[in-house]
Amino acid sequence: MKLVCLGLNHETAPVEVREKFALSEAGVEREVAGLLGARGVEEGVVLSTCNRTEYYAVVGEDGGEQDLENWVCEQRGFLGDRAGLFYVHEARGAAEHLCRVASGMNSMVLGETEIFGQVKQAYRKAHEGGATKGVLNQLFQRAFGVGKRVRTQTAIQEGATSVAGASVELAEKVFGRLKGSSVMVIGAGEMSRQTARALQSRGATSVMVTNRSFDKAVDLANEIDGRAIPFSGWEVELEHLDVVIAATGAPHFVVKPGHVEAVRRKRKFRPLIMVDIAVPRDIDPEVGEIEEVYLYDIDTLQEMADEARRRREEQLKICEEIIREEIDKARLPAVNG
Repeated sequence: MKLVCLGLNHETAPVEVREKFALSEAGVEREVAGLLGARGVEEGVVLSTCNRTEYYAVVGEDGGEQDLENWVCEQRGFLGDRAGLFYVHEARGAAEHLCRVASGMNSMVLGETEIFGQVKQAYRKAHEGGATKGVLNQLFQRAFGVGKRVRTQTAIQEGATSVAGASVELAEKVFGRLKGSSVMVIGAGEMSRQTARALQSRGATSVMVTNRSFDKAVDLANEIDGRAIPFSGWEVELEHLDVVIAATGAPHFVVKPGHVEAVRRKRKFRPLIMVDIAVPRDIDPEVGEIEEVYLYDIDTLQEMADEARRRREEQLKICEEIIREEIDKARLPAVNG
């Protein structure tokens, strides 16, 4: 018998192909049950997220991975070109790959934490379905231990690696936490959406959206559970806000010092974070000269994100050492030969 990992992800397959292999929660359960009936498969776990679908299986020595690939494509009804679509890892390579996945080392956002819970959920479903035995039980428990060590003993998850995440990080430095804070999004594009979502995920509870096209403001507000504000009246809302995100794409400044000066006394000079992610800029730089205003532009945010990404990449060597050490301890014939 041997351990194999067959998969495709954001690096090997475009989204239109990944979605053909993506599985719902119920679909994963059916896939695991079917996997046990596939030729030569003795154990199996199926992991399916928005960026990857992977099969971890204990198979026969002869032709196991090819039989598994054929079975997977048959289940999905996939008749397209497979060249370069799937990656295959065997034995120790499969075990190390699982550890990298569980640690966030193989994600689009290096060090992201959500994947750890997704791997645990995939294993739980397979275990409850009777699809795991000695090899995969021990292997996945080892991978969970690796994931915990990586989180606690390295800095691979520290620092925001996106403009949206950097905006949240800066806001938290000012306010301590964002629970109950009020946010206004000026503009209704993708960057506005990402940043508003990021702020909501950290506790922002009141999000308003304003845009020259009110219909677009309504659409985004509905999507993020916010409230649309007519563009002609957004200045009035400054009195109550904690964070302003500006991304309109207008050819001139939208937010000017006079807008803030008009409400400073009503705000009782509370801190106000202003995030300008537009090019050309939406917020007059002179707004940042007002004492209680913290103004950040997209260059500052991108520099923060790039620096955090570099720091995370520097941690990869430490992470690999942890993986090697933990796999050496496993002493599974299907892993270490």
